[in-house]
Parts: sequence; structure tokens; C-alpha cells
Amino acid sequence: MQKILVATHNYGKFKELMEVLHDLPFKFVSLNDEKIGEDVHEGGETYEENAMIKAEFFGKKTGLPTIADDSGIMADALAGELGVKTRRWGAGEKANDKEWLDYFLKRLAKEQNRRAEFISVVAFYRPGEETLTFRGECKGVILPEPQVALEPGIPLSAVFLPDGKDKVFSALGKHEKNAISHRGQAIRKCHDFLLKHFAQ
Repeated sequence: MQKILVATHNYGKFKELMEVLHDLPFKFVSLNDEKIGEDVHEGGETYEENAMIKAEFFGKKTGLPTIADDSGIMADALAGELGVKTRRWGAGEKANDKEWLDYFLKRLAKEQNRRAEFISVVAFYRPGEETLTFRGECKGVILPEPQVALEPGIPLSAVFLPDGKDKVFSALGKHEKNAISHRGQAIRKCHDFLLKHFAQ
């Protein structure tokens, strides 16, 4: 069975991606599964660039077809501050999920405008082929405090209320969430490409 690397150390992100990819006839492995501890510097200015940097770096390192995603949030009240820098912003990437989220919510505490948009780009690298990207977006509002327990690696999902829903991301069933979420949209496009062109 063809092995495909999902280039993340983030268990929460890997779990979300696998909720969509699980029915494909491949063996998906994470960086942790492959015992790869290193990271790559994400110096791109766009989600597409960062996703491609990760997919190509780890794909060339392992020789495996590789999926990588880059995602972030744009908060209207914090224009220009987050985006591709989301996890490195504020309390920083060394902070745990709660510390990062606490800082974020404190910054938004006095803001009237709590509109935000999640963006995710998934890149697929295959040795000798052009790297492809797939994009998803989801708009909503940031609630003042978590509505459910934080999911490891994706703390914003406990406070992000997507437009048209009465529950935050983390409170939605996985199928309902993956149908509308930024990462769900992006990885579904990648899933359909793999099914059509790669699952032979």
C-alpha cells in the first residue's frame, strides 16, 4: 500500500485531516510516526508558500508523497497581526494551547468587532511532479470564552462560531465540521484529487 506522509507534529491537525482522508487506499503517516523531530522554517508570505515549503522539505527528506497544510485566522480587530503568523503570534509557538488562547482572548476583550476568518491551504508534493495547493476558507465570530474543552493543537476551535451555526467548531460533529471548516474544505479538495488521479 502506498505510504503518504502528512507533514505535521500536531496531533489535533493530523486527526482532523484523517477524518477526511481515512477512506482512501493509502497508508497515511505523520512526522511522529516516521520519528522525524525536526521542523522547517516557514518563511513564506502566504499560506500557499508555507504549505509548499513544508510539503517539499519533508517530501524530499523522506522520498514520500507528502501532504502539508498551513492555516491561520484573520481577526478584523487585529488586522495584519495574525494570518500566516497565527501560531507564532502573541504568546508564541512555545506557549501551550491555553496560554496562547488566553492571550488572544485578552487582546480581543474590549473589541466590538469580533468577526474573523479561518484560512487553510493544503499542499501535495509528489517527487518529480509540480506541487499542488488546495484552499479553504470559513467566516464567523470569536466568542469571549471557550464553549467546550480545548482540542489539542487547535484551541481556536473552542471559541470560533462559524456563520450559520449555533455551536463552535469543537462542538460540531466531525462530518458537520468538515463540511464547512477551512481545513475540511481544503483537505476535501486534496482528497478528491488523490482519489481521481493517484488512487490507481
